[in-house]
Amino acid sequence: MSIKDKIRTVPNWPIEGVMFRDISTLTLDPEGLKESCDAFYERYKDMRIDKIVGIDARGFIFGAVLAYKLGIGFVPVRKKGKLPHKTIEAAYTLEYGENVVEMHEDAISKGDKIIIIDDLIATGGTISAAVKLVETLGGDIIELAFVIELPDLKGREKIKGYKIFTLTEFEGE
Repeated sequence: MSIKDKIRTVPNWPIEGVMFRDISTLTLDPEGLKESCDAFYERYKDMRIDKIVGIDARGFIFGAVLAYKLGIGFVPVRKKGKLPHKTIEAAYTLEYGENVVEMHEDAISKGDKIIIIDDLIATGGTISAAVKLVETLGGDIIELAFVIELPDLKGREKIKGYKIFTLTEFEGE
Protein backbone atom coordinates (compact mmCIF):
# COMPACT_ATOMS: atom_id res chain seq x y z
CA MET A 1 0.00 0.00 0.00
CA SER A 2 1.40 3.42 -0.95
CA ILE A 3 1.64 6.56 1.18
CA LYS A 4 -1.25 8.01 -0.82
CA ASP A 5 -3.42 4.98 -0.06
CA LYS A 6 -2.88 5.56 3.68
CA ILE A 7 -4.27 9.11 3.60
CA ARG A 8 -7.98 9.47 4.37
CA THR A 9 -10.15 11.89 2.40
CA VAL A 10 -12.89 13.64 4.36
CA PRO A 11 -15.43 15.33 2.04
CA ASN A 12 -16.88 18.75 2.90
CA TRP A 13 -14.58 19.48 5.84
CA PRO A 14 -14.00 22.04 7.29
CA ILE A 15 -16.47 23.64 4.86
CA GLU A 16 -18.70 22.47 2.03
CA GLY A 17 -16.78 21.65 -1.15
CA VAL A 18 -13.39 21.00 0.50
CA MET A 19 -11.91 17.51 0.21
CA PHE A 20 -9.77 17.38 3.35
CA ARG A 21 -6.69 15.13 3.13
CA ASP A 22 -6.32 13.67 6.60
CA ILE A 23 -2.82 12.44 7.38
CA SER A 24 -3.84 11.05 10.77
CA THR A 25 -4.48 7.70 9.08
CA LEU A 26 -0.95 7.86 7.63
CA THR A 27 0.67 8.72 10.96
CA LEU A 28 -1.44 6.12 12.78
CA ASP A 29 -0.01 3.41 10.53
CA PRO A 30 3.52 2.60 11.84
CA GLU A 31 4.77 1.58 8.40
CA GLY A 32 3.21 4.63 6.73
CA LEU A 33 4.78 7.00 9.25
CA LYS A 34 8.16 5.29 8.95
CA GLU A 35 8.02 5.28 5.15
CA SER A 36 7.15 8.98 5.04
CA CYS A 37 9.82 10.04 7.53
CA ASP A 38 12.43 7.82 5.88
CA ALA A 39 11.64 9.31 2.46
CA PHE A 40 12.34 12.82 3.76
CA TYR A 41 15.51 11.66 5.50
CA GLU A 42 16.81 9.93 2.34
CA ARG A 43 16.13 13.11 0.37
CA TYR A 44 18.08 15.39 2.72
CA LYS A 45 20.71 13.25 4.50
CA ASP A 46 23.56 14.27 2.17
CA MET A 47 22.71 17.99 1.93
CA ARG A 48 24.16 20.74 4.10
CA ILE A 49 21.17 21.87 6.14
CA ASP A 50 21.31 23.89 9.35
CA LYS A 51 17.68 23.80 10.49
CA ILE A 52 14.31 22.32 9.67
CA VAL A 53 11.35 24.70 9.83
CA GLY A 54 8.03 22.95 10.46
CA ILE A 55 4.64 24.57 10.00
CA ASP A 56 1.93 24.35 12.70
CA ALA A 57 0.78 21.74 13.37
CA ARG A 58 1.16 18.74 11.08
CA GLY A 59 4.50 19.98 9.75
CA PHE A 60 5.80 19.48 13.29
CA ILE A 61 5.34 15.72 12.99
CA PHE A 62 7.59 15.25 9.96
CA GLY A 63 9.85 18.24 10.65
CA ALA A 64 10.79 17.21 14.18
CA VAL A 65 11.56 13.63 13.11
CA LEU A 66 13.64 14.88 10.17
CA ALA A 67 15.58 17.34 12.35
CA TYR A 68 16.24 14.57 14.88
CA LYS A 69 17.43 12.13 12.21
CA LEU A 70 19.68 14.78 10.64
CA GLY A 71 21.03 15.90 14.03
CA ILE A 72 20.04 19.54 13.51
CA GLY A 73 17.67 22.06 15.09
CA PHE A 74 13.92 22.32 14.56
CA VAL A 75 12.12 25.67 14.26
CA PRO A 76 8.35 25.85 14.73
CA VAL A 77 6.21 28.26 12.72
CA ARG A 78 3.13 28.71 14.91
CA LYS A 79 -0.24 30.35 14.67
CA LYS A 80 -0.25 33.88 16.13
CA GLY A 81 -0.08 34.09 19.90
CA LYS A 82 1.40 30.63 20.54
CA LEU A 83 5.10 31.52 20.91
CA PRO A 84 6.32 33.00 24.22
CA HIS A 85 9.27 35.16 23.10
CA LYS A 86 9.78 38.01 20.61
CA THR A 87 8.38 37.05 17.20
CA ILE A 88 8.01 38.16 13.63
CA GLU A 89 4.77 37.45 11.81
CA ALA A 90 3.31 37.00 8.33
CA ALA A 91 -0.35 37.01 7.28
CA TYR A 92 -1.76 34.74 4.58
CA THR A 93 -5.00 33.48 3.09
CA LEU A 94 -5.94 29.85 2.62
CA GLU A 95 -8.62 28.16 0.58
CA TYR A 96 -11.17 28.73 3.35
CA GLY A 97 -10.03 31.69 5.46
CA GLU A 98 -7.22 33.92 6.69
CA ASN A 99 -4.54 33.45 9.33
CA VAL A 100 -1.26 34.78 10.73
CA VAL A 101 1.83 32.72 11.59
CA GLU A 102 4.82 33.62 13.72
CA MET A 103 8.39 32.55 14.31
CA HIS A 104 10.77 33.53 17.10
CA GLU A 105 12.96 36.35 15.82
CA ASP A 106 16.10 34.54 17.01
CA ALA A 107 15.23 31.15 15.45
CA ILE A 108 17.14 31.63 12.18
CA SER A 109 20.57 33.17 11.68
CA LYS A 110 21.65 34.93 8.50
CA GLY A 111 22.87 32.34 6.01
CA ASP A 112 21.31 29.30 7.72
CA LYS A 113 20.45 26.60 5.18
CA ILE A 114 16.77 25.76 5.68
CA ILE A 115 14.24 23.11 4.67
CA ILE A 116 10.63 24.13 5.33
CA ILE A 117 8.26 21.20 5.76
CA ASP A 118 4.50 20.83 6.05
CA ASP A 119 1.97 18.10 5.48
CA LEU A 120 0.32 19.70 2.46
CA ILE A 121 0.60 22.38 -0.18
CA ALA A 122 -2.77 23.56 -1.48
CA THR A 123 -3.16 27.25 -2.40
CA GLY A 124 0.34 28.11 -1.18
CA GLY A 125 -0.69 30.68 1.42
CA THR A 126 0.80 29.05 4.50
CA ILE A 127 4.08 28.12 2.85
CA SER A 128 4.40 31.62 1.36
CA ALA A 129 4.09 33.08 4.86
CA ALA A 130 6.70 30.65 6.23
CA VAL A 131 9.06 31.52 3.36
CA LYS A 132 8.63 35.21 4.18
CA LEU A 133 9.49 34.59 7.84
CA VAL A 134 12.63 32.59 7.04
CA GLU A 135 13.86 35.10 4.48
CA THR A 136 13.13 38.06 6.77
CA LEU A 137 15.59 36.53 9.23
CA GLY A 138 18.18 35.90 6.49
CA GLY A 139 17.72 32.15 6.05
CA ASP A 140 18.64 30.48 2.76
CA ILE A 141 15.82 28.13 1.71
CA ILE A 142 17.19 24.95 0.16
CA GLU A 143 13.81 23.31 -0.52
CA LEU A 144 10.15 23.20 0.49
CA ALA A 145 8.93 19.71 1.42
CA PHE A 146 5.40 18.30 1.69
CA VAL A 147 3.74 14.96 2.20
CA ILE A 148 0.86 15.94 -0.14
CA GLU A 149 0.44 18.34 -3.05
CA LEU A 150 -2.94 19.41 -4.41
CA PRO A 151 -1.83 20.64 -7.86
CA ASP A 152 -5.32 21.79 -8.90
CA LEU A 153 -5.14 24.53 -6.26
CA LYS A 154 -1.98 25.96 -7.88
CA GLY A 155 0.05 26.50 -4.72
CA ARG A 156 3.30 26.26 -6.69
CA GLU A 157 2.41 29.50 -8.45
CA LYS A 158 2.73 31.40 -5.15
CA ILE A 159 6.19 29.99 -4.50
CA LYS A 160 7.82 30.10 -7.91
CA GLY A 161 11.59 29.99 -7.80
CA TYR A 162 11.80 27.53 -4.91
CA LYS A 163 12.61 23.84 -5.19
CA ILE A 164 9.69 21.70 -4.07
CA PHE A 165 9.63 18.06 -2.99
CA THR A 166 6.42 16.10 -2.36
CA LEU A 167 5.77 12.49 -1.45
CA THR A 168 2.36 12.22 -3.17
CA GLU A 169 -0.37 14.26 -4.81
CA PHE A 170 -4.12 14.27 -5.18
CA GLU A 171 -4.95 15.76 -8.57
CA GLY A 172 -8.53 16.53 -9.54
CA GLU A 173 -9.89 14.40 -6.75
